[in-house]
Amino acid sequence: MIRMSISLAMCAVDFSSTSMSAEDVAIAQHITELKNQLGDDLLILGHHYQRDSIVMHADFLGDSFMLSQKAAESDAKYIIFCGVHFMAESADILTSDEQVVMLPNLRAGCSMADMATLVDVEAAWHEMLESTNLLDPINKHDPAAIAEDGESYLVPVTYMNSSADLKDFVGRRGGIVCTSSNAEGILQWAF
Repeated sequence: MIRMSISLAMCAVDFSSTSMSAEDVAIAQHITELKNQLGDDLLILGHHYQRDSIVMHADFLGDSFMLSQKAAESDAKYIIFCGVHFMAESADILTSDEQVVMLPNLRAGCSMADMATLVDVEAAWHEMLESTNLLDPINKHDPAAIAEDGESYLVPVTYMNSSADLKDFVGRRGGIVCTSSNAEGILQWAF
């Protein structure tokens, strides 16, 4: 398997630049002071879509999946995820109970993640079960176990850009979360 790594340029911000307001410069300097004070206890993750004044402080810049992996690998006590809700939720799931994952802007959402609610998914799930001969894997002793001969189960798959409650729904039924890079293999596995 080939693993690709794409290096993206990190921005450099000149604090003396007139493009930043005095307030923005003061905030940036305060963040830098806090990073220095907390050292390895602080990890700042920045999503590609964030503006320069935010990613300039990021320890890692990347997509939601890679950043969640970095959170999982980290021993930092505090993890600040400069992204949207589902990203911080994913990082929180993958980190220990002793680590605190924070989302700086609690209003930061993802329209794709908001497209399916747990209520809607549960209703669609029950409709699919009722209209097919498929079984619900949650009724198996081990929902992730391979189906016995003659058994056919509905296998849930959700995209990384989904809420934690949908990922939980999928996981409890032996399903899986896919990303854009593994979607083809995941769907082959599911079918």
